[in-house]
Amino acid sequence: MTKSLSLGVFEILTPSNGVPTWRHPQGRGDRFGDPAYWRGLVRTLDDAGFDFILFADSYGYPLVDGVVPEEVLTHGILFPGYDPLLLVSSLSEAAPTLGIVVTSSTSLEQPLPTARRFATLDAFTRGHIGWNIVTGSTAQVTEGLFGITHFDHDKRYDVADEFVDLCRTLWEDSWDDGALVLDRSADVLVDPSRVHPVSYRSEHFSSHGLFKVPPGPQRTPVLFQAGASGRGRDFGARNAEAMFIQGQDVEQAAKASADIRARVAAAGRDPHDLKIISGVTVTVAPTREEALAKRQELEEQFSMDDAAVLFAGFTGIDLRSLDPAMRIEDIPGNDQGQTPLDRYRTVDGVDTVQDVLDAFRVQERGFVVTGSPREVAEELVATAEAADIDGYMLEPTFGDAGAYEEFIELVLPELAALGAWHEPDRSLTLRERLGFPSPTPSFRPPSKNLE
Repeated sequence: MTKSLSLGVFEILTPSNGVPTWRHPQGRGDRFGDPAYWRGLVRTLDDAGFDFILFADSYGYPLVDGVVPEEVLTHGILFPGYDPLLLVSSLSEAAPTLGIVVTSSTSLEQPLPTARRFATLDAFTRGHIGWNIVTGSTAQVTEGLFGITHFDHDKRYDVADEFVDLCRTLWEDSWDDGALVLDRSADVLVDPSRVHPVSYRSEHFSSHGLFKVPPGPQRTPVLFQAGASGRGRDFGARNAEAMFIQGQDVEQAAKASADIRARVAAAGRDPHDLKIISGVTVTVAPTREEALAKRQELEEQFSMDDAAVLFAGFTGIDLRSLDPAMRIEDIPGNDQGQTPLDRYRTVDGVDTVQDVLDAFRVQERGFVVTGSPREVAEELVATAEAADIDGYMLEPTFGDAGAYEEFIELVLPELAALGAWHEPDRSLTLRERLGFPSPTPSFRPPSKNLE
C-alpha cells in the first residue's frame, strides 16, 4: 500500500531562497519584504492542502576569512533578511489550517522567552505552530554580532537537550487542563490549584516561578530538527517529532533514514514515531522536454562563484581557496562545516573539492526531480518507499510561488491518483496532521461574549 506523503515547503525571508534568483522575472526581490506577498503564498499552500511551510532563519550571512564577500550584497546571497517569527500571526490569519514552522536557535536564545513565544503562537495559530530547533549557524558571524564564544559542536547539542527539557517543563507542567476557568459568578479567572510553579535546574539553565502563558491546543509546538551529524541525529531521536534530511540520491537517503530510525529506537521510542522529511526541488512541465529546459534555465542563475560564497556561509570553508583536485577527506574541516561536509562524503561521485562545488551548485538542499507530471509523481513515490521517508519539503525554483503553483496544478493530482496524497482533515492541529496524537486542548478561546 502506498504511503500518504506529508508535504511542506522551505522558505527564507530573504530576496532569494539561497540561489540568487531575485533578478529573474519570477524572482521576489521586490516583494520579499511585503507581508501581502507571503500571505498570498501561504493561502495558496493552505487551499491546496499542504501541511506546513518552514521558514529557515539565521542572524548570520556568508563570511570568508573574516570578510563579507561583495557578492553577498551585490547578488543578495542570504542578505538582507527579516525575522519570520514576527510574520506568523499575519500568515495564520491568511492560512488558518497551514502549519507554520519557524527556526529558533538554542545557542543564541534563552529557554523562557522561547517557550513564551511558541506557547503564544500555539494559541494565536490555533495549534499550527512548529519549532525548527537549531543549535547554531554561521558561527563566525554570530560570535561577533552577539559577543559570545560558541560551545563546540557536540557540547552545543548537550546544551540544546537541556534547553528543550526546560521548554517542555514550562509547556507541559505549569498549567493543568481547565486551569483557566473564567468563572464570573465565582470571581475566579484562573484556578490557583491548577497552576504550578516551575522549579528547574540543570548544568546550563535554571528557572523558578510561574509560567504566564496558558497552554494552546498543542501545548508543545511540533518539534522539527535537521541534524546530519551523529550527535545531531541523537538529539533529534531524543527530542524531535520530524527530522529533515537532505538526501541527494535514494541510497544516501535510505542510509540516513535507517540510521535515524535506529537512533530513535535506541532512545526508547518506536522507530516510526518520527516523520522523516526530505528536501526536494521539483521542476515540472507538461512535457519532459519543457521541464529539462526550465531546469537548465534555473541552473544558469547560479554561478560557481556564488555557489562557493553560499557554501562558505554555511560551512566557513572557502572552496575557492583550495586546490580543485583536493580529495574531500583532505578538506580542512572546522566545527561549523562538519555537518554539511558529512553529507557530501557519502555521495557517490563526489570525491574532490570541485565535485563538492559542482554538486552544491546544482543540487540545492535535497533531491532534484525533473520531468512531466506523471514522471515526477512516480519518482517521488518510488523514492519515498525505497528510502523510507514520510514526506517532502519543496523548495522554490525561481523564487516566487510559481514552483508551488505548478506542483499543485500538475503533480498533486498525479500523487492523489497514485494514492500517495489525500485531502487533509482541516480540523486537525499540525501535530495531528502529521499523524501524531495531540493533547486535548486545555484552552480554547471562549465562544460566548464575556463582556
